[in-house]
Amino acid sequence: MEKLEEKIAYMSRTVDDLSDIVAAQQNEIDRLNRRVEMLMRREGEREAAGSGGTVSGDERPPHY
Repeated sequence: MEKLEEKIAYMSRTVDDLSDIVAAQQNEIDRLNRRVEMLMRREGEREAAGSGGTVSGDERPPHY
């Protein structure tokens, strides 16, 4: 019986540790998603303003 109680306590601690890890990973995913959304919005605004800076075809960049 004592061995089972020890095993349950160990498993319970492991589950709690894994839960903390999953929560931290979700926070990181949420932060990265917000950052990607911000960058996409910024790039969309830059393209809408016409200052995308893309070179198409044989067009030479302005520094030449």
